[in-house]
Amino acid sequence: MRNQTASSRPSRTLLLLLVLVALALVAAFVRVPHPAAAPGALNGADIAWMLTASALVLLMTPGLSFFYGGMVRPKNVISTMLQSFVALGVVSVLFYFVGFSLCYGTSWHGLIGNPLTFALLRDVGTAPNPVFAAGIPFVLFFAFQLKFAIITPALITGSFAERVRFKGYLAFMVLFSLLIYCPLAHWTWHPEGFLRQWGVLDFAGGTVVHISAGVAALAGALVLGQRSASLRTSSFSTPNVPYVLLGTGLLWFGWFGFNAGSALGANELAALSFVNTNLASAAALLAWVLVEVVRGGKPTAVGACTGAVVGLVAITPAAGYVDYGQSILFGVLAALISHAAVHWKNARTTIDDTLDVFPCHGLGGIVGMLLTGIFADKVGLIHGSATTFGYHVLGLVIVVGYSFGGSWLLLKLTDRLVGLRVKLPEEELGLDLSQHEESTYHIDEEFERTYRRAAQEKVVN
Repeated sequence: MRNQTASSRPSRTLLLLLVLVALALVAAFVRVPHPAAAPGALNGADIAWMLTASALVLLMTPGLSFFYGGMVRPKNVISTMLQSFVALGVVSVLFYFVGFSLCYGTSWHGLIGNPLTFALLRDVGTAPNPVFAAGIPFVLFFAFQLKFAIITPALITGSFAERVRFKGYLAFMVLFSLLIYCPLAHWTWHPEGFLRQWGVLDFAGGTVVHISAGVAALAGALVLGQRSASLRTSSFSTPNVPYVLLGTGLLWFGWFGFNAGSALGANELAALSFVNTNLASAAALLAWVLVEVVRGGKPTAVGACTGAVVGLVAITPAAGYVDYGQSILFGVLAALISHAAVHWKNARTTIDDTLDVFPCHGLGGIVGMLLTGIFADKVGLIHGSATTFGYHVLGLVIVVGYSFGGSWLLLKLTDRLVGLRVKLPEEELGLDLSQHEESTYHIDEEFERTYRRAAQEKVVN
């Protein structure tokens, strides 16, 4: 049976390769219309800014890979970083064929887009689409939104780092992107999406990206379970703090495209979002470091980086809707709540969310969404209107329930179909070798023998 299973792997992979080749042939030879822009229909400044913003958001995914890669053990660095990088390939192809249509295609009762509306970028050309962005080519709007779809499943990987099978993660990423991310994007950002119709505000993805990824991360940590006892009880400090610092710098830099780019033009809203993004992150960084000292510790680089990212998460849904001073409050409150959640999780629970994705991204997004309902210009609770805040609370319940329940089911389905959790010898060996046969450091003879023995016992994928 083991030999049959091992021999079937290349054939399954060959089938996937043939599917990719077939899709490439369809993309090359099936002709679909790509409308060109009429003279004077586009705004050059808006195009220049949105091209820049799209590139900045793309840079966030490599930044995330360094951020996560710096916080795992050396034997898992490559696998952890690759889990972010591979999303660039998988989600880009998905979004081209069907994902963009599910997000922004003709709406079906405000719940999902028609998968055929923009399939293969049908009717997505250099001509602008006034429904979504009047001053830029519609294909540029596609490119910008694609970058959000790429980073969302990559965020989840921090929760089950050091114990997930690569092929299982790939399968889950496809299912999550199509069945969780796309519906949420449609509900929130499509003009006919039911959350948008209710008046729920999400300027740049606090709900669609960070709450969905954070809640899915919690489901992932629960479904995959804890790492092996020897790993959980061993004392270890962050192996590569410079990677964490580099990743944070790239994330902070790219986040200006993430938030200010969501203004969809070179305008005053982009400037407001840009400044709010920086202030919230700066305030959260300071708050996190100060809490470390108040709790009797020393200020740490990893703490500063974590706080900065939490501030970026929190301001994301509100970046274009609040004043400068309010963005500082967003950062401080989110840092205090996330820090307390990380401490409580580690001290009082057995949840093994490896890199604290839910306390930082999930709760950071939740704090940002609720504060947006309170402080949003003219429609927030402090302006005398309870309607927006009420719908934010209701929307939060729906998004959290859908993201957690849906991700739990998809994780269980993936585990049943292809398997999610690596075997214990693979985990002890490290995912770099067991999943990819690569390593960041010299492999001594004893380690080499361990790997070869594991391979002979058919425990290495």
